[in-house]
Amino acid sequence: MPRPPAHTRQPGPPFDSPAARKIRAALGMSPEHVAYSLRASYDLPYATPELVIDWERGTDAPSAPELAALAGVLWCSPADLIGRPRTLHEHRIARGLAPEDVARAVGHEFLAYVRMEESGQWRGTERQSAALAELLDLSLPDLVAVTGEESRLAELLRAAVRTRWQAYAKAVGRIVPLDRRLLEEALQELHRGYQGQVATPNWGDGGAAGRDFLDMIVDNFWTTLEQRTA
Repeated sequence: MPRPPAHTRQPGPPFDSPAARKIRAALGMSPEHVAYSLRASYDLPYATPELVIDWERGTDAPSAPELAALAGVLWCSPADLIGRPRTLHEHRIARGLAPEDVARAVGHEFLAYVRMEESGQWRGTERQSAALAELLDLSLPDLVAVTGEESRLAELLRAAVRTRWQAYAKAVGRIVPLDRRLLEEALQELHRGYQGQVATPNWGDGGAAGRDFLDMIVDNFWTTLEQRTA
């Protein structure tokens, strides 16, 4: 039986194929055993050893329902088979939650939540965002990413390191609700780091080193905060 188009077209979360292979081997299961369990226990009649091997080699990836079934067969959490989640959809799948469960927990109507997950545009209130972070165990960087604020944060940080960082502290603080002193210290350090990379005194990009710093500005920001709170 061929694999249904709904599964081949439906994008799943980032699949960690080496982890799947390692967990299967630790259980003493063969691809044949996994495929049989997928067919017998999870109503995936098209599951074959070849499909399992393709997943483990990274030449194919399971859809979200297939990944949940595979986790059941391997006696693990879906999160154990997922690479670092990036989107709201991926974080939900990693926690093994249905969309209606998340919608109910954060106080959104189901269809409204589904549209936000599909579009990647979170439209929750501050209270709903806090509930989402608790439910999905999101770190602050993850919360900023899944609520669609990362690009805006990058824009503000680039402006802050190029000019006067003080002028952008308040706007950054709206996205990243941290202690004001900690935030200002991080921005100041980020500013010094960028200015140390530039090769010209005119607040430009300063060549390749400066451009690389700007390209990684959000990662540099989180790293700076992590170092200050360690």
